[in-house]
Amino acid sequence: MDSGEKRLNELGYKQELRREMTLFKTLAISFSTMTLFTGITPLYGSSLLYAGPASLVWGWVVVSFFTWFVGIAMAEICSSFPTTGSLYFWAAHLAGPKWGPFASWCCAWLETIGLIAGIGTQAYAGSQTLQSIILLCTGTNKDGGYFAPKWLFLCMYMGLTVIWAVLNTFALEVIAFIDVISIWWQVIGGLAIVIMLPMVALTTRSASYVFTHFEMAPESTGISSKPYAVILSFLVSQYSLYGYDAAAHLTEETKDADKNGPIAILSSIGIISIFGWAYILALTFSIQDFSYLYDTTNETAGAFVPAQILYDAFHGRYHNAAGAIILLFVIWGSFFFGGLSITTSAARVVYALSRDQGIPFSSIWRQVHPKHKVPSNAVWLCAAICILLGLPILKVNVVFTAITSICTIGWVGGYAVPIFARMVMAEKNFKAGPFYLGKARRPVCFIAFLWICYTCSVFLLPTYYPISWDTFNYAPVALGVGLGLIMLWWVLDARKWFKGPVRNIEIPNEKV
Repeated sequence: MDSGEKRLNELGYKQELRREMTLFKTLAISFSTMTLFTGITPLYGSSLLYAGPASLVWGWVVVSFFTWFVGIAMAEICSSFPTTGSLYFWAAHLAGPKWGPFASWCCAWLETIGLIAGIGTQAYAGSQTLQSIILLCTGTNKDGGYFAPKWLFLCMYMGLTVIWAVLNTFALEVIAFIDVISIWWQVIGGLAIVIMLPMVALTTRSASYVFTHFEMAPESTGISSKPYAVILSFLVSQYSLYGYDAAAHLTEETKDADKNGPIAILSSIGIISIFGWAYILALTFSIQDFSYLYDTTNETAGAFVPAQILYDAFHGRYHNAAGAIILLFVIWGSFFFGGLSITTSAARVVYALSRDQGIPFSSIWRQVHPKHKVPSNAVWLCAAICILLGLPILKVNVVFTAITSICTIGWVGGYAVPIFARMVMAEKNFKAGPFYLGKARRPVCFIAFLWICYTCSVFLLPTYYPISWDTFNYAPVALGVGLGLIMLWWVLDARKWFKGPVRNIEIPNEKV
């Protein structure tokens, strides 16, 4: 029997999903969920504006350093609990019988909110990139190019979401095959951009500018405090460096998951840390005119800074936008693959929570497609909620800020619950897997927990001043209302019947 399936049985679950994914395929899905471009590209412009290039460049290094603590802590837990429910399953078992149900309830809903909002971030950023591609293909903003209006932007957003749901309805090997394409797409495409962009640009910035120049823009952001500006400039890195738990969501479908799950988590962090920094450096070195990037009369309407950097480089040398359009298509492909992978992960979490009766109408959402053996109903539930999240695009200008904040706080906040439980639990109650930290687990978990709390806090901050309806970060309100209702449900009803993960195999009473 496969070691991952054996451990799954010990935990009280029978094997229902098809276990056929190799380490490379699991790594591909995890890597695709983090993605090389999807975190950096949409927030690069705003983060650069807050405090200039040095803060942005070194911010990636700082965030990468602390992300390793989170990843290492999660890899150890994944090695011990290789289940599809991952985070919320971990929280239930690590918190013990008294606090387990409440811990798993909080973790499950945080993770569900984060993942579903994550689909929305990919759909929005993918639509934004497509909007720039259409604009450059039809003549640029200065030459009468077509800039997609809000209604068409919403249609693109919905279209991407539906396509991802349709693809996730097929057998898992289809998704795994697409994600294998994704990892090569991002590696080859990433290398192409990182190498070509500085070479094509007519001029490149000096190393002292990229690594030491600090520049604020209070007239644009309304922020005059240097520490506050630096904190906000780190947001692009904090938004980019998560999603590595995708490997954990697929452990019931991965061969030798107790070994391959942790390897996939840590490998994803390593690859993204290196490639992501190289991508940031390539963009920053290739800046031609800093102030022109944000000019609403420029070729990309000041709407998408990376697109303008690409346009300036290729048009400056070749007097056409073809090269910029090709590289923007590479970036758009990264958003497409990322959204597909996040849809896969979100559906698995909804399926696992439904299997344990933690969602209304659980009997519907936990159904597995009889032929394809995937949780197809859960897939379409995630897609429907994601589309609802995008409807304010028609009226509100800060939709992406809010969805990004909700996604990060929910997704990363979900990491905190099992990590904190692992930190405080008695070691005798923990059955270690092949990846075990030993005495290092408390300091590693402590640093990881503090970093997660800090990350969630900064995404609640206002990002522009003065605060108005156009600049208001409504994520605290949305999360406050949503999590408040979930906690109220717990107090009034769910605590009476929700017991956390429900075993479907009877096993002897033993340490799990």
